[in-house]
Amino acid sequence: MKEIVSEYGRILFGSESYKELNSYINKTQPTKIVIITDKNTSHYCLEYFISKIDHSIDYITTSIPAGEEFKTLDTCVNLWQFLSDNYIDRHALIINLGGGTITDIGGFIAATHQRGISYINIPTSLLAMVDASIGGKTGIDFNGLKNQIGVIKAPEMVVIDTYFLKTLPEKEFYSGIAEILKHGLIASESYWKKITNKKMVLNETTEAIIYESVMIKNNIVQQDRHENGVRKLLNFGHTLGHAIESYFLTANNKILHGEAIAVGMLLAGYISHKTLNFPENELGEITAGYQQYFIKKEFDYKAIKNIIDVMKFDKKNLNGKSQFVLLKKIGEPKIDCIVSEELIFEAFKYYDSDIS
Repeated sequence: MKEIVSEYGRILFGSESYKELNSYINKTQPTKIVIITDKNTSHYCLEYFISKIDHSIDYITTSIPAGEEFKTLDTCVNLWQFLSDNYIDRHALIINLGGGTITDIGGFIAATHQRGISYINIPTSLLAMVDASIGGKTGIDFNGLKNQIGVIKAPEMVVIDTYFLKTLPEKEFYSGIAEILKHGLIASESYWKKITNKKMVLNETTEAIIYESVMIKNNIVQQDRHENGVRKLLNFGHTLGHAIESYFLTANNKILHGEAIAVGMLLAGYISHKTLNFPENELGEITAGYQQYFIKKEFDYKAIKNIIDVMKFDKKNLNGKSQFVLLKKIGEPKIDCIVSEELIFEAFKYYDSDIS
């Protein structure tokens, strides 16, 4: 069993991890265990997960609708009410079984119920395994804006079991690959080469790739838990990516997180080329990586203007100005870059003309 130990909780890999999970529960003796799922993970993942839990462990389950559009305050109210109705005290344990929406909202519920109770993440999507479940960021969307309300509270444990990836549609698997690509771009040219050498598929090498990706994120989070400096690197592609995701959400035109971030990374690559002399051949590598997994999205002038307006609400802004993470070269990022609106439009023009 592989394991990454940090001051922000243990990250365990493989089916053997459930022994450690059961050991933790038996040692800490929570008063109650609440398993939070959505309708998809309740159907496809819950039975398998329960089969891995010690039969002497008592638990209750609750489920929310599936989808980013339900990562809202209304859903929180329903979950808080469920916890209150079932007399869940501060010595209980929440287990979040699901993708990024579940780990985000479940972590937020755990952080806020009775001023905070312990929780464990069992990510079931690739995106959640390499990103959302790691690092302690929790939260919900608000007024159509991505992750506007939340706190940082690390899980006691994250169990990464690639068995769950068998339940994913291909599109969801590719959504997670976007974050893996990001880790290569910001941290390691050799890792980037490894993950772009051929198209990623679910096979016996997947766990090793996930492990290396999680190592990259964890090493960054360890240095800067509250995102005052180096943790900003993890926002590469997210300044525009989150705005794109929020725009599609409010337009009732569903786009997956990874799809939006992939567009954001490509746009950031072009902006890097124009402002930091990011090599043109490496911009071509990002473009090729995008085209391997994602289909082109359409953005007219009105959409781009709306995306730029949404970007003004980004949590990472300073004095009303958006802070971009850009690249000098692959593996050499730069934080706190200011980008003009004109250059953003130019980047979208590149996207429109160079993506087939």
